[in-house]
Amino acid sequence: MRVLITGSSGQIGTNLGVALVSAGHEVAGVDVRPNSWSGAFPTHLADLTTNAHPGLGELGGVKVGPVDAIVHLAAHAKVHALVERPRGAFENHAMVTNALEFARINAVPIILASSREVYGNLGRREEPVSEAEADFRASPSPYAAMKLAGEALASSYFRCYGLPFSITRFSNVYGRYDDDLLRLERAIWVFNEQIRTGKPVTVFGAEKTLDFTYIDDAIDGLVRCLHRLVDGDPAITASTFNLAHGIGHSLLGVVKLIAETRNLPADIRVEPSRPGEVTWYVADISHARAALGYNPQTPVTTGVPRAIVEAMTRGS
Repeated sequence: MRVLITGSSGQIGTNLGVALVSAGHEVAGVDVRPNSWSGAFPTHLADLTTNAHPGLGELGGVKVGPVDAIVHLAAHAKVHALVERPRGAFENHAMVTNALEFARINAVPIILASSREVYGNLGRREEPVSEAEADFRASPSPYAAMKLAGEALASSYFRCYGLPFSITRFSNVYGRYDDDLLRLERAIWVFNEQIRTGKPVTVFGAEKTLDFTYIDDAIDGLVRCLHRLVDGDPAITASTFNLAHGIGHSLLGVVKLIAETRNLPADIRVEPSRPGEVTWYVADISHARAALGYNPQTPVTTGVPRAIVEAMTRGS
């Protein structure tokens, strides 16, 4: 199987590409920047927001050749940054459009990466959040609104052109290849750096509780979905899956876990949540369990220390 991955230089894209190559598949990556993490597969440099007119085997003005499927991960991923610059959300939608056009023209199935942000702020509750609960009227940010718009566009391509697709909604994926703060400020690594350097740790939202997903679990679910989609499994086509761990953890608890792992104190300062941020989310992963055989193995209490120890080994 030959797979095209957009956003292939990011955390999920790099891990997915490495996993597929290790399993004997071929990968073509497309990203706006080179891959600084791995050379396991080629990266075609292209900006999918401009000059992106897909053709046979062509995306973003570069020849990628024939593929069996496309996994679209490319996006501006800083939610708060897109509150400040909402045009970035429009650019995300342009990327989705170009990826879908590539899939349609080349007659290949596509997986679109979405986010738990699409559920908005549902408030603290007892029951996990199922896929059916996403509602554009609850979109907390331009980023979330455009993620939902991309999902709707994929659905229209299925109805108009018969294009097979699946949606995977990720939630706070962390672990390997995600600790470069110059590229993307992820909460775990911001906290880690503040604790490591003895600076105050700022937590936006005293009660903020989220569903953190270790990278290997996210990739396992994504690969399972990819194989079934390419095989034409009707249970996968035009379906949406929460790929998370299914258990919520507070940001304050994660900070304390990092501090314990490093055996360092944490000077915690709590500020109100920022505009556009989701304050509570725990995923219902029963659909992914039933349809994909998805079974996440790494809880936060194991995954965060593992990620921090790996960073410490690298000297960061």
